Parts: sequence; structure tokens; C-alpha cells
Amino acid sequence: MLENRIRKRFRHLRKWAKRIGTDAFRLYNRDIPEIPLVVDYYGQWVSAALYQRPYEKDEAEERHWLAAMTQAIAAGLELPESQVFLKERKRQRGKNQYQKLRDTQVVRQVREGGLTFQVNLSDYLDTGLFLDRRKARDLLRKEAAGKRVLNLFAYTCSFSVYAAAGGAQEIDSVDLSNTYLDWGKLNFRLNGFEAGSRYRFIAAETEDFLRRGIRNRRTWDSIILDPPSFSNSKKMTGALDIRRDYKRLISQSLEVLDKKGTLWFSANAKGFRLNPAEFPELHIENLQPLIIDEDFIGKKIPSCYKISRSAPLARS
Repeated sequence: MLENRIRKRFRHLRKWAKRIGTDAFRLYNRDIPEIPLVVDYYGQWVSAALYQRPYEKDEAEERHWLAAMTQAIAAGLELPESQVFLKERKRQRGKNQYQKLRDTQVVRQVREGGLTFQVNLSDYLDTGLFLDRRKARDLLRKEAAGKRVLNLFAYTCSFSVYAAAGGAQEIDSVDLSNTYLDWGKLNFRLNGFEAGSRYRFIAAETEDFLRRGIRNRRTWDSIILDPPSFSNSKKMTGALDIRRDYKRLISQSLEVLDKKGTLWFSANAKGFRLNPAEFPELHIENLQPLIIDEDFIGKKIPSCYKISRSAPLARS
């Protein structure tokens, strides 16, 4: 069943992917209830994940099943099994959530929207490029010209790369992890941009950075706020829970947002919805319908909002 589904999806999506200029897309997303996998294609390579089941399976039986799924994915795409990386996505908290699974460094470069990004297929649950944010990144690029951009929880800085490609005047990318910021610098170099006075990479805890910005009366024209659902990294002074803390994060971000600026807010927590009535002084536009791409039709994607004190997003 999986092999046939993968083959049919690939035949359909590769034409669309070529048309829009990407070689990274989602092939399979738990389409068959008995096979709770997510399968992402990265130009002749695959990163797949098994979501935690609601029941226990014998360890040997599970290994045999995972091997069979790897074989089915490879057969459906006519790839060697060595080019399929199947991981187990279990519920993770705190310092475990971003730890390496291994250190084999199978890295490749993929194209998206005329840009190049490095992905790590082997060592982490996430590859470094969130495919379900593809259209959100492009919306930001279209509005970035001449803007001062702040990217919070920047991860590997893909939003920042899009902003640079859109002609942003300057960009500050903020993340706790030096590893991810170095990855972000590499993504910039792959696209002809260099760290320096215009493009800054700042290792800091987001709320500390925002508090300093408020004290120093700094402002940005565009702010990307794309926090994890939960984090209690040892580098943080406390735990972050987006369901509990989103109001505070949004309010702090607004304090460093230019009065004519735009806050791009995303939340990946299951079932999260922002209630505009909680911020009556703001214009809040739900972007989710605008950012569903071909490979995510009919699937759940992160909540995404454009928040401003002025007019809504112009649609073309």
C-alpha cells in the first residue's frame, strides 16, 4: 500500500514541484491509518518519520516493520534504501527535543523558490527546512524590500534568507543555538549573502533580546515570531509553552515593532488558534488559507497570522 501510494504521489507532485522550482516537498502524510508516517522528499533523498503509536509494539517486530517501510519508500521512488532515512518521532521535551539522533552528517543542498538551502537528512528529526512554511516565506519575501527585519527563534534562518532575497535593508536573526546560527550563515552564503553589518546572527534567548530591545528603544519593520510549541532549554531561564505564553511574546514583539510594521506569527501547537478579540487594537489576518501548498492540501499545517496596526495584506 505504501509503495503504491508513494509512487502515485511522486508522479503527481514532481510535475508541480518542477513548475514552482523546488526539489523538496512532502510525499506522504499519514494518508493510510495503518501507516502513521510522514515522508519528505529532498531531491533524490528522503527524510521520513514514524509518529508515536498509541500502543506498544515488540521491539524486534517494530524494527522489522520499519525496515519494510524503508524498503517500500525506496521501491516507490526507485531509490537505493541507503538514501531513505526513517526516524521515530516521539514526544520530546526540554533538552532532548533538539538533540542529535546520530552524527553521520548526510547533508545535501535543495532548491526552493530560486534559493538554495542545506538540509541534514540523517542526524535530526527535522532537516533544517520546514516545508509547510514554504508559502509563508514567499509572502515575507514579497514585502521585505527596504525593511529592517527581525527573525526570532530563527532556527536555520530560512525566513531570513527569503527576506534578504526580497531586498531587506538589514536582518537580525536571533536563536539560542550557535549550531543553528552557523547553519543559517551557511544558508546565507549559499545564496550570495554574507554575515556583516546588514545581516547579523545573534545567539540569545528571545525574551532577553526583546527586553533589551525595548530598553534601547529599537524597532524593526518586519518581525518573524515562529516559536517552538514547548522548550525548556538549559540556556533559558524558564520553560516556554506557546499555549500559555503567546500573549506575552506577541506583546513584547509589538513593543519593538515600528508603528507601521508587520508581525508574522506562527504556532505549531496542535489545535492552536489566535482569537483576534484578545488584541482589539490590532488587525489580525489568518494566513493559513494562503499558505497551503499543493503537497499539504487536506492536511493540518501551522497556524500563521499577519498582525499589524494598519491595512490588511494586499492580495494579488
